[in-house]
Amino acid sequence: MRPEVKNMTIRKEEVLDLLRTLPDEVDIEEIIYRLYLREKLAAAEADIAAGRTVSAAEARKQAEQWRK
Repeated sequence: MRPEVKNMTIRKEEVLDLLRTLPDEVDIEEIIYRLYLREKLAAAEADIAAGRTVSAAEARKQAEQWRK
């Protein structure tokens, strides 16, 4: 888990770019999902850049503990 969670912001032009990639008719849920996914990927990239990662072995070890 990340120690701090900040509200992510997005420029209006980035939203418009996202909308341009979608078909002319699209569900609002798809737009929300795409924005959510964009935010999560940006957060993951920030975590990687800050060194907030674990090795595959550590991830397996944590998963084993969760299963107990």
